[in-house]
Amino acid sequence: MKRGIGRTAGANRNGSAVFPPGTVRPVTHYRQPPPPRASGLGLLGRIMLITFLSVTSLALAVAGGGYLYFHKAVAAVRAHTVAVKKAAAALDIPVAHHAAIALVIGYDHRAGAEGNRPSLSDTLMLIRADPATRSISLLSFPRDLDVPIYCGSGASDKVGHVVTTDRINSAYSRCNAKGTVLTIRHLTGLPINYLITVNFHGFKEVVDKLGGVWMDVDRRYFNPPGTGYASINLQPGYQRLSGGAALDFVRFRHTDSDLTRLARQQEFVRAFREQVAQSLSFEKLPSLVTTITKNIEVGEGGRSLQGDQVISYALFAQSLPGGHLFQDKIENVRCALGCQASTSDIQQAVDKFQNPDVQSSKVANAVALGSKIKETAPPPKSVTVTVLNCSGVAGVAANTSYLLGQRGYQTLTPPNNLDPNARPQTYFHTTIYYDPAQRRSQAAAKALQNLMQPADVGKLPRKPRRLLARDPGSMLLVVLGSTFRGTIAPAPHESAPAHVAPVVRADAAPGRELLAGLKGKVKFPLYVPTILDRYSYPDTTSGDKAVRLYWLDDKHKNKAVRLVFRNGANEYWGIQETDWDGAPALADKSFRHDLGGREFDLYYNGSKLHMVVLREHGATYWVVNTLLDSLSNETMLAIAKGLKPLTSTR
Repeated sequence: MKRGIGRTAGANRNGSAVFPPGTVRPVTHYRQPPPPRASGLGLLGRIMLITFLSVTSLALAVAGGGYLYFHKAVAAVRAHTVAVKKAAAALDIPVAHHAAIALVIGYDHRAGAEGNRPSLSDTLMLIRADPATRSISLLSFPRDLDVPIYCGSGASDKVGHVVTTDRINSAYSRCNAKGTVLTIRHLTGLPINYLITVNFHGFKEVVDKLGGVWMDVDRRYFNPPGTGYASINLQPGYQRLSGGAALDFVRFRHTDSDLTRLARQQEFVRAFREQVAQSLSFEKLPSLVTTITKNIEVGEGGRSLQGDQVISYALFAQSLPGGHLFQDKIENVRCALGCQASTSDIQQAVDKFQNPDVQSSKVANAVALGSKIKETAPPPKSVTVTVLNCSGVAGVAANTSYLLGQRGYQTLTPPNNLDPNARPQTYFHTTIYYDPAQRRSQAAAKALQNLMQPADVGKLPRKPRRLLARDPGSMLLVVLGSTFRGTIAPAPHESAPAHVAPVVRADAAPGRELLAGLKGKVKFPLYVPTILDRYSYPDTTSGDKAVRLYWLDDKHKNKAVRLVFRNGANEYWGIQETDWDGAPALADKSFRHDLGGREFDLYYNGSKLHMVVLREHGATYWVVNTLLDSLSNETMLAIAKGLKPLTSTR
């Protein structure tokens, strides 16, 4: 009975009892295929150095250059201080061809404030790069979140012990970077493979060396000097921010919540990646790399950072498909003197972070447009699967069959009592074979591939006979490779969103009134939003006008107009109008659709529609959601479809 045999045993849908998952060996031995050779000339022209940079989060900074110069730069960012070396000893060893997680700590050494001890970490963010789904996920933590604080007793202590319950950013001042690593690992249950520490001075320098970063500023941010808060004076609109202005923007939290602050930080990461991919020049490389190496340290679990890894991650970030950068957060955080979040809310955020649904934007977009979601793969209950073991780990085929049965698949065993081992053991990745004679089998194989990455999909071969002898006629034949770790991806937490009616009102008067005084002051037609969010009105809370006409900068001789609206939740969304069509923010669209006879570009953040762009008359007209994407997808589409020329709204 303890083994799961007998009356309590689960069935594998063919009448046979199934063992529950047993213990899988934590270490898998395999030989990694040699990487393809790359020409030195090709490397010189490629993006080479990745830096997860942020005050608050992480930014992917990339550089290319000579071979020797590149390796010197990599050596310079390796862990070299005592604190980061101790923290690196507590990191988890990354597994080849699997997702890797980095912890980014943004900190500020304040002279005299805490003696020789470091200050509180101002920013904590996890970044997950997954080659299987070609995605990057970000998970930020409110710095005032109350959690158990862990510290390690020695260099070899990878577990640590609880010293108190306090705000999560206090782990850095109490036990340095290692304390932060241990605290976040215990909080999330996630392995942490890399540690990147960035100080604020370095943040400003890197942004300035790049020539600033183009950011969409959602509203007016103004704190005059002498108020007790950090002074800031930022106007709304899409604009290039200097390092100091970008730091002010991502750290501001005087009149809004810590969650909004985290959203600004993640927006910076997105904007920084977009710009680096487009504008990094060879001339800027030497000074940029020098600045990076002076202000950033990178620790890796198990060994020192290697140049081939830097190149690999840099190219991965550069080639990320549109809509594959996910910004996750802990929901329902309650803040008073500190911030609290339930265990279930934290776990849900962690699950979304490590299992990004790369189809979420596609599904959400179809729902918002009222289109039928095309289901290409058959449901698991109609898919038969046979699992064979070629991993070198005993018992893993039975474990995997059990897990797939729990997910609804019909698992079949090899006929004639044959064992489920597929020799010779030459499989590196798991391979999912489909039977082309069975309808929709290829789509079923691709759906299963998402659960078992890294995995390859192929048509069922007619050889070798030993393999075919173990096939009972299943739709799918799964051969587990040496990189398989004994687990499958959990079911997504989020179900397909339901279509909702847009929450809007027909009201052209506010936009027409704001734009009337600007007629003739720009070379492109001004467009009026004739459909507004039902609970939004032009923002006049700061005493400024809710419309701004401005030059983009000295280099781009283009004018821009920004309309700012405030909704009932004290969040801000806007309309951006400009004749500059080369903005970095426009490069990463998710979809293009014809809506009412006009084509719109749609920009999704996961399942949330963040921006809709109309291109007409040599200009671009953007509808930009709030920082928290609080306007529904349907509302965003309705506002965008309601954009009309100023001359036609009278």
